[in-house]
Amino acid sequence: MVEMEYVEAYGARVPKVGLGTWQLTGEECYETVSTALDVGYRHIDTAQLYDNETEVGRAIADADVDREDLFLTTKVSPRNAGYDDVIRSTKESLERLDTPYVDLLLLHWPNPLVSVGETMRAMDRLVEQGLVYNIGVSNFPKVFLERAREAAETPIVTNQVQFHPYKPQRRMLGYCQREEMFLTGYSPLARGTALEDDDVQRLAEAYDKTPAQIVLRWAIQHRDVVVIPKASGEAHLRENLELFDFKLTRSEVEELTKSSLLRSGKAMLDGMLSELR
Repeated sequence: MVEMEYVEAYGARVPKVGLGTWQLTGEECYETVSTALDVGYRHIDTAQLYDNETEVGRAIADADVDREDLFLTTKVSPRNAGYDDVIRSTKESLERLDTPYVDLLLLHWPNPLVSVGETMRAMDRLVEQGLVYNIGVSNFPKVFLERAREAAETPIVTNQVQFHPYKPQRRMLGYCQREEMFLTGYSPLARGTALEDDDVQRLAEAYDKTPAQIVLRWAIQHRDVVVIPKASGEAHLRENLELFDFKLTRSEVEELTKSSLLRSGKAMLDGMLSELR
């Protein structure tokens, strides 16, 4: 049995480590999700924009895992932010995922052309229909997050944002903690750039862990933080789960926290360029 820790918010109970599936498509996505479920992952994150919901759904259907034991997230494309489009596209996502519900539905990015209240009303309706259990947002600045929370009748449980030592999101994390939400961190390894950090490598040697495990441990030691690193090989998938048998000191966590617009911008740019290759 894989050791796991959880966060809780408004009734949702979420494994602290999930699998992000951005840039995983086709058979690679199917095989990766299948392997992840086999080695103990119970939290899978996908999106309409990833073009892989069918493969994610097929892997879940083929796995020896009960659906109720899995926390599954998908995200509505911002171009589907209108009321009718949220309803329609979410039902299409459920068909592709071959599941009667998703545990969490997020709006992937704010859409400045659509009132967030309209989007939230549609999400509320999907919750009423039992097609969605929890709702949230992604890539929302604080002011937009507050508007979404005011508009929604259903509690918003998370904001999914870039989160790593070079972008520690202190203000957003503090807001989520005060409001009893959790923060979902994507790109927690800063597209791999954090692995080259001298302090990360020194601590990896001291703890007999990999640099990735040090950076992921840094992330989940923050209260109310969930991470969804992407990995494609079985060794890395297993490695990313093996985070609960050691703990960084408070001073080590602070030492690794190096807020840097340059480094976080480089990590984001590297990700954008990789999509164009």
